[in-house]
Amino acid sequence: MLTQLYVRDFAIVRELSLTYESGFTVLTGETGAGKSILIDALALVLGERADSEVIRHGCARAEVSASFALKPTHDAAKWLKENDLFGDRECVLRRLIEADKPSRGFINGRPVPIQMLRELGEHLVDIHGQHEHQSLLRRDAQRQILDDYAGLEDTVRALAGQFREMESLRERLTTLKQQTADRDARVELLSYQVRELDALGLTAEEVPVLEEEHARLANGAELIEGVQSLAQAIQEDEEAALSQQLARAVTRLESLVKYDAKLGGIATLLNEAVIQVDEAGGRLNHYLDSLELDPARMQVVERRLSTVHDLARKHKVKPEQLPSVHTRLRAELSEIENLDTSLERLGQDLEKARMVYFKTAKDISRARQTAGKKLAKVVTGEMQELGMPGGSFEITLTALAEDEAGAYGLERVEFQVSANPGQPARPLVKVASGGELSRISLALQVVLAGTGRIPTLIFDEVDVGIGGSVAEVVGRKLRALGESRQVLCITHLAQVAAQGTQHVQVRKLTEGKVTVAEAVPLVERERTMEIARMLGGVEISKQTLAHAKDMLTRASA
Repeated sequence: MLTQLYVRDFAIVRELSLTYESGFTVLTGETGAGKSILIDALALVLGERADSEVIRHGCARAEVSASFALKPTHDAAKWLKENDLFGDRECVLRRLIEADKPSRGFINGRPVPIQMLRELGEHLVDIHGQHEHQSLLRRDAQRQILDDYAGLEDTVRALAGQFREMESLRERLTTLKQQTADRDARVELLSYQVRELDALGLTAEEVPVLEEEHARLANGAELIEGVQSLAQAIQEDEEAALSQQLARAVTRLESLVKYDAKLGGIATLLNEAVIQVDEAGGRLNHYLDSLELDPARMQVVERRLSTVHDLARKHKVKPEQLPSVHTRLRAELSEIENLDTSLERLGQDLEKARMVYFKTAKDISRARQTAGKKLAKVVTGEMQELGMPGGSFEITLTALAEDEAGAYGLERVEFQVSANPGQPARPLVKVASGGELSRISLALQVVLAGTGRIPTLIFDEVDVGIGGSVAEVVGRKLRALGESRQVLCITHLAQVAAQGTQHVQVRKLTEGKVTVAEAVPLVERERTMEIARMLGGVEISKQTLAHAKDMLTRASA
């Protein structure tokens, strides 16, 4: 979930740092106060396009950073690990926009292309409104939503593996057939490459071991000098050694215990420290005895590492991938040397893989048909409560030709909607306004509350064109959704704002000739005043205040 947003010199924001909580957070403020600026800033750090116009007037650059708390099993954490960017359950994204330079992005302090911010952002935040991060408009996201609802996540993952296996076999079969023309030349090349890798005899585990040994040998003199000085400081200097000083301190303290028994516990701690220090000194001396400068071994390790890196460059892979390259080349050589047998066996394997894939894909198709009808019916029902009476939601499954079948099955999934009675359903991207899209997203997220992948949901314009009881229903559903996901919502309606578990007010201030925006978390009394302002405008009466208090009381009941 999003834990903190820091914005500096962005639009009319001079500087703000806002801490977010779990649950349902509402952002309110007068029209033009800058509420959407916070969402725009977050979208920017998530990889949305930007130009120098977002930099506050008179400043050289704008800066936005966002911190997220992650579980190790979360999709975002897996993405970070795959890209060697994971950082102890916390993720910090940062974006700098400068007037005369390309914008820069950072993930956990490491500079990255903006595209990587965008890829990671798709796992962290979903902004429902008119932003590029509206995942609901992407067909792959629509397919994933349906599969999650149908409980097909594991089955679809298995199907993707079956598809990759089938495609791998097809490619190998095609390659073998093409190689009949230049079989002898290919055999000669492969034989040479396999002999080279046979001679190397590298295992995947050997590379890090070699690199560690090389680092130790290359820095042997510094290690010996450092360890010697530490061992001397701990044990060998009779007067100044740490162990001697501690021993004297223990003796002195034990002589004082008879005057005050409270010192006994401290004496025990110091005795334990003496033991630990002596143990550390002994281990340092043992390590020193095992450490020696070995130029001959250094040359052996350097030559082997040089050979490993030369072959890795030759095969255009990382050094630790050479064993798998070795296995693949040996298998290809064996196949070519036994071409006729290999062709027949590969053809049989491909047909078996094809049968397994299509059986799984057809099972998924049937499950999607059933779940699609059920999900469409439930979402349509939610739409009636969210200010879209007579609207309907449909899920269409378009069958693909057999040669178009892919890793995710035999059909294309598309969400369609009719916002008004009597209108035919059309693709979501073509018919829904920002407010309608937000409410359709809310309806879906309410239905999918237990299966959603993205931990933070932001709703912008969700209350456009509604009011009264519908607004209260929207607020309640957002609050309920906040029990399983982190929800942020910009709202102009008191009925929605009253349902928030955290309330942030955005204000626009004029300082001389400069206009700036600030965002302030509200406490109970301030929140009552803000709800009253939203209800009654500039003049806040006792009745308006009483109404605001009643709304907040009923919301938390």
